[in-house]
Amino acid sequence: MSIEIVDFIQKHKVITICRRLYGQDLLDLVRALHQGGINMVEVTFDQSDPDCINKTAEAIRMLVENFGSSMKIGAGTVLTKEQVGATKDAGGSYIISPNVDVEIIKYTKELGLVSIPGAMTPSEILTAHNTGADFVKLFPAGNLGFDYIKNIMAPISHVKLIATGGVTEEILPEYLKLGFAGAGIGGRLTDRKLITTGEFETFTERAKGFSKVVMEY
Repeated sequence: MSIEIVDFIQKHKVITICRRLYGQDLLDLVRALHQGGINMVEVTFDQSDPDCINKTAEAIRMLVENFGSSMKIGAGTVLTKEQVGATKDAGGSYIISPNVDVEIIKYTKELGLVSIPGAMTPSEILTAHNTGADFVKLFPAGNLGFDYIKNIMAPISHVKLIATGGVTEEILPEYLKLGFAGAGIGGRLTDRKLITTGEFETFTERAKGFSKVVMEY
């Protein structure tokens, strides 16, 4: 199962980060993105919400039920084993974290899910990789700059990296040219103003922009 998901991620590359979105808004957004060619969504755990496990698990379950095998749904901002387990029970396929937690990586792999911890330094990246992470999320990629990224990638080109933080349609090609396996996209594909006004067709058009880039790589 995890090998299949790894291949799916490497093929489709773009993971949309859905933060504090639930119910009909989330469903409408993901449907619009899917129509534009986006096939992966990360539903984040809102750590400030005491009911985040139930809310996130319910959201993941809803998306899995509505989109089946045509999309792969995972969880983001995963910090505890309980959250990993809830993701697995809800039908999620991958676990994304903002940090490197060896125990979370190991537990994710034990449950047969794909592990994508977040890291910034070479030591963090290699710790995650050597623990068994399938990908490592370079975060915050947009703040680090391409000079830094090129320097750290030279000795660790064997690690599958996913760029997250400030990635747009215009910048995505640069990451893919450098050999990144994919990218996590937030604001451009989850603009709350557009969700509030119901302008979901705009998300479809933006999704098409990202999908066009992916097709070229």
